Amino acid sequence: MEPKPIDLLLDCFRKMLLIRRFEETLSDLFERGALGGTSHFCIGQEACAVGVISAAADTDYIVSNHRGHGHLLARGLDPVRVFGELMGRTIGYCGGRGGSQHMCAMDHSFLGTNGITGGGIPVATGAAFALKYRKESRLVLAFFGDGAANQGTFHESLNIASLWKLPVLYVCENNRYGMSVPVSASTSCLPIAKRAAAYSMRGVTADGMDLLAVRRVAAECIAHVRSGAGPVLLELETYRFCGHSKNDPRVYRSREEEARWAERDCIVLLGKRLREEFGISPDRLESIRTEVDAEVEQAVAEAQAAPSGDDRCALGGVYA
Repeated sequence: MEPKPIDLLLDCFRKMLLIRRFEETLSDLFERGALGGTSHFCIGQEACAVGVISAAADTDYIVSNHRGHGHLLARGLDPVRVFGELMGRTIGYCGGRGGSQHMCAMDHSFLGTNGITGGGIPVATGAAFALKYRKESRLVLAFFGDGAANQGTFHESLNIASLWKLPVLYVCENNRYGMSVPVSASTSCLPIAKRAAAYSMRGVTADGMDLLAVRRVAAECIAHVRSGAGPVLLELETYRFCGHSKNDPRVYRSREEEARWAERDCIVLLGKRLREEFGISPDRLESIRTEVDAEVEQAVAEAQAAPSGDDRCALGGVYA
């Protein structure tokens, strides 16, 4: 049975909070030296992941990028196992071997994050071809950033997907920067969704800071793709409140610019609409925040207590 609209929106609010708190906690773990390596956060972009994925079916495939924690959690993956993967624990979705940029969960139809800029786009296109070949009703959601839209894999994939009418929704999360390069200095055709016209496919741009707008437009795009009418390029205009990666001091943009975007924080905006348009009390929203904080704290504790992989685990899955 379909959930009531307000229950669905509250679930979206909760997932957005979970992603935000997960990433903030992850940042704190790095600062305390509890984690090694690096990580790429999607703080500020939560409405994109939750809005699109909540509009799709649970069996639709997802292909993510290097900034993929939001996509993982929006699909409903267990925060304990996601933390575990990042910590190199055996309870992780890939036994602690994949980490942030190489994590998949086939039982959740999640085909993986990807550390190569634009690397997931042809993977998603190939998966969409397989679905069409097998005459399945599922589709593929391919998430990537504005920087990836300038890669050859983007153009090659959109061309063949349109030619063969493959069931794939290409979702460009345009957060304004490819690492430190502003999109205005790297991309000759804006908005990016206009590029869809070159491949005879539908292109749509939406406000990626507005959860309801993302859900509405994503649902329309998904219906188009699922009907067999061909792929769609959906561009979501958003902003990452953090740097490109955890050690990025963000010298390439002003604090004034960041403050302007912070006024459109997608979580704050959704909370405001839930109160003013749907009559949800501030106490109820605060209780959701408290529950999420407790869930993330517990997830970290469980992940840290889990065993790390040994040499046998590290070499598992190697066949040559």
